[in-house]
Amino acid sequence: MSAVLGLGFALTAALGTAPAIASSPAPAGPAIASSQAHAGYTSHSASQENAAANKAFFEAVARSVAEKRAANPGAQAVTIVYSAANAPSFRTQISSSAQIWNSSVSNVRLQEGSNADFAYYEGNDSRGSYASTDGHGNGYIFLDYAQNQQYNSTRVTAHETGHVLGLPDHYSGPCSELMSGGGPGTSCTNPYPNANERSQVNYLWQYGFAAALARSTS
Repeated sequence: MSAVLGLGFALTAALGTAPAIASSPAPAGPAIASSQAHAGYTSHSASQENAAANKAFFEAVARSVAEKRAANPGAQAVTIVYSAANAPSFRTQISSSAQIWNSSVSNVRLQEGSNADFAYYEGNDSRGSYASTDGHGNGYIFLDYAQNQQYNSTRVTAHETGHVLGLPDHYSGPCSELMSGGGPGTSCTNPYPNANERSQVNYLWQYGFAAALARSTS
């Protein structure tokens, strides 16, 4: 797989700031069926199905990308297309999160566009922010207003995006570990994956995607 974006981008002053909450009613997020599993930013919002949800989300995104690549199986760059249309208050954080991941890994790239492989939503939810999947190819990231005021918003977004790329939660990890989520507390503002997390994502999108592409073309 080829690298798509280089290191050393300049972050904007808005990086890490939480969006202002409008006084108008929050837009409704997608309906969540009881059969859906979600991986939350904090441990108290995590379900016992987190591990299965993470795996299902990654496999669903990989299949979606592979199906679109099937017409051109020789393509080297693996690009995941996302939609931020339903999370306008977090557009800066979502863009920064994509830049962070694109500068951190070489085998996969995040890009906003149409015919998206997954989508971001925003609103109010007592469970906070989470990545959700129904295990049948439908997945999305939900960004909760209140939680993104309490925790560093870019870290929250980058963490949840890590689930799309195949990483599980590890709440007991240090602040230097992105997938520790809210475990280190509200003072943790690190939005970057560590070396081990970067290595895991590169491995998954070199070998996991290859397997998905093989299935989609068989």
